[in-house]
Amino acid sequence: MSNETTRVPLDGALAAFIASMEAASLGGVRPAVDATRAGVGRVNVKLRFELPEPVRQDDWRIDIAPAFAPTFHWAPHLTPTDRHIIDQHGFRSPALIVHDADRWLAVVPDLDLLLAGSPVRWYMDLNARDNRLTLGMSRYRVAEHVLYEREAGAAYPAGTVEFGFFVLTGEGPDYARNPWRPVLDLLWSGWGGPLFRAGEPLGRPLEPYVDHAYRWAFEDWKDAVWQQFELDGRTVGAPVFIVNVTQSPNYPGPVNEREFRSIWNQAWFSSLRSAQGLYRYGLETGNREHLERARLMKELALSAPRREGFFPAVIAAEMEQIDAGGRTVSRAKGWETAYWGNSNRNPVTRSAKEAPYHILDMSFTALLMLRWHEELEPDERLLAYAERYGEALLRLQDGKGFFPAWLDAATLQPLPVLAESPETSMSVTFLLKLYELTGSDAYRTAALKAMDAVAEEIVPVGRWEDFETYWSCSGYGSDTLLGRKAERNDMFKQCNFSMFWTAEALLACHRTTGEDRYLRLGERCLDELLMTQASWQPPYIHVNALGGFGVMNADGEWNDARQSLFAELILDYGQLLGRQEYVERGLAALRCAFVMMYCPENPRTKAQWEKAHPFFGERDYGFMMENYGHGGVADENGEGIGEFTIFDWGNGAAAEGFLRVKAHRRALLEKYGLTEPSAEGAPL
Repeated sequence: MSNETTRVPLDGALAAFIASMEAASLGGVRPAVDATRAGVGRVNVKLRFELPEPVRQDDWRIDIAPAFAPTFHWAPHLTPTDRHIIDQHGFRSPALIVHDADRWLAVVPDLDLLLAGSPVRWYMDLNARDNRLTLGMSRYRVAEHVLYEREAGAAYPAGTVEFGFFVLTGEGPDYARNPWRPVLDLLWSGWGGPLFRAGEPLGRPLEPYVDHAYRWAFEDWKDAVWQQFELDGRTVGAPVFIVNVTQSPNYPGPVNEREFRSIWNQAWFSSLRSAQGLYRYGLETGNREHLERARLMKELALSAPRREGFFPAVIAAEMEQIDAGGRTVSRAKGWETAYWGNSNRNPVTRSAKEAPYHILDMSFTALLMLRWHEELEPDERLLAYAERYGEALLRLQDGKGFFPAWLDAATLQPLPVLAESPETSMSVTFLLKLYELTGSDAYRTAALKAMDAVAEEIVPVGRWEDFETYWSCSGYGSDTLLGRKAERNDMFKQCNFSMFWTAEALLACHRTTGEDRYLRLGERCLDELLMTQASWQPPYIHVNALGGFGVMNADGEWNDARQSLFAELILDYGQLLGRQEYVERGLAALRCAFVMMYCPENPRTKAQWEKAHPFFGERDYGFMMENYGHGGVADENGEGIGEFTIFDWGNGAAAEGFLRVKAHRRALLEKYGLTEPSAEGAPL
């Protein structure tokens, strides 16, 4: 990078927030700078270079120094060293945000310029240690899973190169209470809202996608997906945890099972959640076989053996390696070898058979039992099972109010890892539902105490650490960052799953108590969650993406399957607060839940699937990867498309999310064209 810089002049209003703004030259050419007021507290800064000849320059940047010492920092991705950047692959709702007690400052890339095209990729960087916000252009490479680093080789053609961003400023305590709201408003009013109203990311009713999902699982791929067996004299069944492209009826080679054959009732992969969607679909279509399958899935959940009220989340079959035409492949031995265990995404072991019990998984499953009992069909066994677990859960609450994350598999004693974490929020929601159905004040008291603990110790500092933050695919920081911030960014490694659980729990507390403080804090948590949602359609993401979610500030997913789980909560807040932006964002998330499905209704996605897997055909309609661009790379030739489907965290989850919202808000879905109008005009 050239040492020549141009100091961008600041008007009086900006000078109160920014000490300096210095832009590097590009190939020795200084930029022409235009700073225009774009509303109250908004300035649009544009830089234009006129290059007389092509330029090779590894890095170009503009550095912004706040005029105050921030006590809060936020960026969409971690940049733990000076070589790291936030590549535009992470620009779902891109911004850099800082504030102290009085002043708030945010910088947002000008997405119109990025939509127009750039010869070199854009990036951002947040250096809290040196009090510097940076935007720039550079090539990148993926390091770890998933961080981004600068890479040499950026080249610019002769002619005009433009770069730009918005500077947002504000004063007063409202900005510290919710530092994301002005950014979300800018992004949705400027880009996301118009795209949504034009029909993005899908502009048609969603029932055909649901039909594809269930036809795929129970007809075309039934032999691979549906598992039905006897367990302790009881017939049970469920879709298998995961299948991959080698199990397609169109695949020319031998089947190779990607992971151990299993069925999960866990916070991600929830057979009982999927069963509720299948049950609703069976009622809607009059399909008795679907209703029976859903009830077999419920029976499987009730079959989980209890120990002092606690129960496992996973049932699995033993695996073996066999020779198939000269290839060694993985196959299940059969359900006669079944064993119970727990999620292997934990800090203790990668063995499901030896894994600790996970409070989060049990609380979610027990909550789903209560919802089935309340909304689908009364079943006193579900209430009794959940109540017995609830009594056991109360015994685990610590003095502050937190519930532990894991229990030792042998002793059932709490483990110290994440003993005080936002995973507690899921137990809050469960206990309040149990209170609602039983009237026992003990559940309400414990839930509110737990909520206060999370509100006081987790929310203000953004300590969104849960099982997925460190023990899923993104292990970065599990040995160095647990419980502490990345110093250069002044941020914890964060996962949006725990933001969702906390926003959901705070809404439940508000509904239970009527206290506005829970609602206000819930709105803050929801807005932090929405900063991980795609608020626009990048030209370099080769599937529709508006409304889809990422996962954390150290991973690369777009359109992650969690959007089908998040959608209804966003609608809840939207309708309660009368906020149209939330309603549109929630519906965009629900639409986006089906974007990754391989089917003719998704021509853009279908083309990507066929580039990655040319043997795909009609019998694969309904196959759906859980996300896109997971590894931090995507291109028009199928890079970013995966190779597996998790029914409970993909097509089955999307179908359940849609059918649940349809059951609760049919008129809203009709209004926005997400479902066909009903003859009788069903109420909200």
